[in-house]
Amino acid sequence: MAFLQDSPQLPHPYRSDRSLLALLDRVLPAARRAALDADLDALGDYAQMAWRRACTTTRRKPVLTQWDAWGQRIDRIELTPAWQEGAAMTTRHAVLAAGHGDSEHARLEEFARVYLYHLASEFYTCPLAMTDGAATAIKASGNRELIERALPQFLSRDASTFWLSGQWMTETSGGSDVGNTETVARQDADGQWRLYGRKWFSSAVVGEAALALARPDTAGNGTAALALFYVETMDGARRKPELLIDRLKDKLGTQELPTAEIHLDGLPAWPLGELAHGVRQVAPMLNVTRTWNAICAVASMARAIGLARDFAGRRQTFGRPLIEQPLHAQTLADMQVEFEGAFALAFEIAQLLGRVEHGTAPPHEAALLRLLTPLAKLWTGKLAVTICSEALECFGGAGYIEDTGLPQLLRDAQVYAIWEGTTNVLSLDSLRALAGDSFAALRVALDHWLGDNDDMHAASAIRQTLAAAARWLDLHAATRDSLEAGARGLAITLARCAAAALLARQATWSNGQGDLRPAAALHRFVGHGLDRLVSPDAGNTSLLLG
Repeated sequence: MAFLQDSPQLPHPYRSDRSLLALLDRVLPAARRAALDADLDALGDYAQMAWRRACTTTRRKPVLTQWDAWGQRIDRIELTPAWQEGAAMTTRHAVLAAGHGDSEHARLEEFARVYLYHLASEFYTCPLAMTDGAATAIKASGNRELIERALPQFLSRDASTFWLSGQWMTETSGGSDVGNTETVARQDADGQWRLYGRKWFSSAVVGEAALALARPDTAGNGTAALALFYVETMDGARRKPELLIDRLKDKLGTQELPTAEIHLDGLPAWPLGELAHGVRQVAPMLNVTRTWNAICAVASMARAIGLARDFAGRRQTFGRPLIEQPLHAQTLADMQVEFEGAFALAFEIAQLLGRVEHGTAPPHEAALLRLLTPLAKLWTGKLAVTICSEALECFGGAGYIEDTGLPQLLRDAQVYAIWEGTTNVLSLDSLRALAGDSFAALRVALDHWLGDNDDMHAASAIRQTLAAAARWLDLHAATRDSLEAGARGLAITLARCAAAALLARQATWSNGQGDLRPAAALHRFVGHGLDRLVSPDAGNTSLLLG
């Protein structure tokens, strides 16, 4: 019989993930660590089941039916099995509710769950992120009525009472430039606010609620005049008639996620706070959703590398397993260390968020969170595409074949660099953070993370690169165009410096446990280079684009 190649098998995403296991062992008190273990183990089991299901069933997409057989507008969306299981999995394992617990470790425990559940959920984590962001924004608003009405549903541990929330910001007039928002809020004769307009990307239209930006009809122009409103989408089992679904987006990836174009035709709404400065009210949400983005990007890298490493042990080439071929082993090791740096940075954001929210953070950490959140989101988003692309090559032609399930890794990864701000938008956001005291906070944090690590070469490289970034900022600070033109290189440089220092901290701890692998990761990561600074040349740019 002709040779048949074994397919890659997914290692248990929790039990086999030494980065996650070591992080939790290092950070969490023993009692919390033990309590968390059952949920993480179960989510790993679910991830393995979901991978087997994806490899043995025909892939499905959501289906929108706008009208029933008798002409009634119904806008019914049929979802995939993973999405139908989403509420039960989320509530059973406290995927979302854990992040709003009463401990500074709550966010770490939440994002450990998210990391394991994400890919198995088929991006059900996208509306979970928005629901988490909505809960955070509503708490920050101090609006007692909405806190009492919405939070018990958003944070429910019972699938029958759990609500998803959308985030309706983007319109055809612009993505990040929300000042062009055309959705209007008007009060009816009873004083009820109602929304009128079109939202172009609505990734949680199947949810029961949403936060939406709109311009009160008595307000002026510009971003500051926008207000943030809370809406509910369902009237019992039926969608409210003032919310119309025009169509579902046909996307490159995340195809199981029903992203819709919608019309709001008088949908009842309640302002979170003042009828202005809605974008400012969104800010607490962004720290949360961008952290979800970074953690999910790292989860995609872990999946791609896990499958590639398993396959390398199964595939025989030139008389020995592929993993023993020197160049292939080198490639896998290079992917692994970039992943470990990204993992360290993303999960540091999760811990910072928890400490800041619970008031246990030292003074500099709020500024540090403000800087590291966009840095982590932009760098992990770009890196996920690179890692998933490289992983596909590890399978040869099979990596290009749809029914292996492998191409979906790359298609889905592309969303991380787009959602919640593209790389350039986040780079400019990091510049705004650096205009305050975030750089000083980063310097303090790097010194702390490096501690007494004995890799003097790595410590020197990190400090020298940070000093180069400071000089670059000083050099270009007077010319805004030059500063913005080089913002991406600066952002990635700072992200890599932070990741390297975090790897050093983990290596110091792991050396004490007899595990030398994190030290090896630090050495190789620094060897890949930290400096991505560029010297903008406006004349050259103009010529090339002319």
